[in-house]
Amino acid sequence: MFEISDDTEKAPQMTDKTLTGSFAGIDVGGTFTDLVHYDSTARAVKLAKVPTTLDNQSHGVLAALDAAGVDAAALDLIVHGTTTTTNAVLERQLCKTGLVTTMGFRDVLELGRRTRPHAYGMTGQFRPLIPRDLRLEVPERMLADGSVHVALDEHALRDALAQLVQEGCEALVIHFLHSYANPAHERRAGEIAREVWPNGNITMGHTLISESREYERGVTAAVNASVQPLLRRYVERLADKLSERGYDRDLLVMNGNGGMVSARVVAEEAAKTVMSGPASGVMAAAYTGRRAGIPDLLTYDMGGTSTDVAMIRGADPAVSHEIEVEYAMPIHVPMVDVRTVGAGGGSIARIDAAGLLQVGPDSAGSTPGPICYGKGGTLPTISDANMALGRLNPDRLNTGAGGVSLDTIRDAFASLGAGLGLAADEAAAAVLRVANAKMADAVRMVSISLGEDPRDFALFAFGGAGPLHACAIARELGVPRVLVPARPGITNALGCVVADLRHDFVATVNKPLDACDMDEVHALFARQIEDGRAAIARERVEIAEERIAHSVEMRFIGQTHLLRVPLDSAKPSREELQALFEDAYFKRFQVRLPEIRPALVNVNSSVVGRRPEIDLSALIDASERKPSLPEAQTATRPVFFEDWTDTPVYWRDHLPADATLSGPAIVEQMDCTLVLEPGDTAEQDDDGNLIVTVGAGA
Repeated sequence: MFEISDDTEKAPQMTDKTLTGSFAGIDVGGTFTDLVHYDSTARAVKLAKVPTTLDNQSHGVLAALDAAGVDAAALDLIVHGTTTTTNAVLERQLCKTGLVTTMGFRDVLELGRRTRPHAYGMTGQFRPLIPRDLRLEVPERMLADGSVHVALDEHALRDALAQLVQEGCEALVIHFLHSYANPAHERRAGEIAREVWPNGNITMGHTLISESREYERGVTAAVNASVQPLLRRYVERLADKLSERGYDRDLLVMNGNGGMVSARVVAEEAAKTVMSGPASGVMAAAYTGRRAGIPDLLTYDMGGTSTDVAMIRGADPAVSHEIEVEYAMPIHVPMVDVRTVGAGGGSIARIDAAGLLQVGPDSAGSTPGPICYGKGGTLPTISDANMALGRLNPDRLNTGAGGVSLDTIRDAFASLGAGLGLAADEAAAAVLRVANAKMADAVRMVSISLGEDPRDFALFAFGGAGPLHACAIARELGVPRVLVPARPGITNALGCVVADLRHDFVATVNKPLDACDMDEVHALFARQIEDGRAAIARERVEIAEERIAHSVEMRFIGQTHLLRVPLDSAKPSREELQALFEDAYFKRFQVRLPEIRPALVNVNSSVVGRRPEIDLSALIDASERKPSLPEAQTATRPVFFEDWTDTPVYWRDHLPADATLSGPAIVEQMDCTLVLEPGDTAEQDDDGNLIVTVGAGA
């Protein structure tokens, strides 16, 4: 839990400051680049959504500024979320990287944890990030207690470095055994590497995460090094382009922990930007929920290919140090705990060999895309099911190159339904039910895996397709309320605007609790606070409040997995740690083990510089609102729920400030469509959010 710190020097007092100036949040997604521009003086918001330029994302960023009519020279701050590192990791488009490691341990990155890609059967394969011929060993050895067992052979190290340079490696990893306990050898190797390495792309494992488990620490360092040159080139190129337009302030880049860091130093810890896109959306959800008085949220971000879900308790998103981006690729730097399921608007519906209806994970992508895109797609998808059932506006069908008719979409579902004994509309409805059940399972698991009941939360629906399905999913989960923000389709860009400065620190103790020197533990916390405050001071960004949170990761001796335990202070007693851990263990597993000794593995601190507030009500232009609900209605059309029902359609920007809607209803806007199921009701709050109370259904 976050608190204003009373440790070391006094933290700034909490204020009610409002963000002043002109700010732009720009998020690059796989399909679109979104922009939110907030001008506090004019109390005005500008929005833009342009295609992402995959070959060079900076072109899309500049295009978004142009589309919104934003003068870069007049901006006080730009915060940028990029998928550069995420895409590079997932697509394995990585820079050639070499590694030097302790003699006898070159295969740690390949041996992993004796898991396999699929739980059943021996299928699948694994390729380490760094091939074996570029993983070189040098004589040196630290023991787990930090003592030197074998001195570093500097001559052998220089030979290894020369070999990697000759092989054309662009980045270097220095990863020695037990460097978390004593980093002296890694530091000396780094000094020597800087003398001979042709660039600054050098990663020492202990500088990213100072924790035990050499496999996870090594993979994290390998990810960092292999994307570092890509990120460095990208941010330098973007900064230069912005400078040419007169922007002379700092450019901040989103991190995966939901905070942000200056582009000047972001490449040093490039691995922390992996999964920053989903993180920015979760941060916007936490911010919106706190202002709306709904601090406990399950976030549901549905895009074209996949759906991301996360949990927020007390307006504080769950952050994990143990995210596995894909099989055998654990990145042990703090990241917002986002889970992904392969169900998006483009997910393809099919009948499998057993005669069962399946939806996803295969996607039609953006080219050719769903049938309703009119770009030549022929396979039925979730988006097509929504179009066939009247949930999406049929007037938007002919936006593709050649256009397509509703009859074409219905014919596709008629063919699908023939194998199931269903009519076309029944088959489309079945696709939505299967997809909703799949996404509900993902939302259910992100809460249950953390020991929480989804019925204690509200569902925060965003993304281009999220509000289409949110009410049905909430009913499936028993979630009582759905919060639909003012601009669901550009929530990630909003997250860039409202994100705080955040720095997370982890240090390994790895001792039985009764053998720990508590003064040393307290000193670790104090050092983390000092480092966090220094890092925030370097960002040169106005903050309204400082918040510091502490936690420990513990386990019973003999166990493998860690359990995170939040703390109320930086100076816990031994007895307090034991009691808190035992309570947390009981809450998660409903069992007590008083006969087993606990071990203190890691101590963690998060230092957050909370930025001043912005007025979210400016996201919808008040001058667009109509005086009454009937005037905001644009049409009535038949929509399929349990049967075809004539359903009113509203334009969201026209809804009166005190609007109350009853389902069934459709609410359309520039970036998404909300479907209110029969029995649902929705009210609008002061920020323009729609708060849906989920009914029992028709």
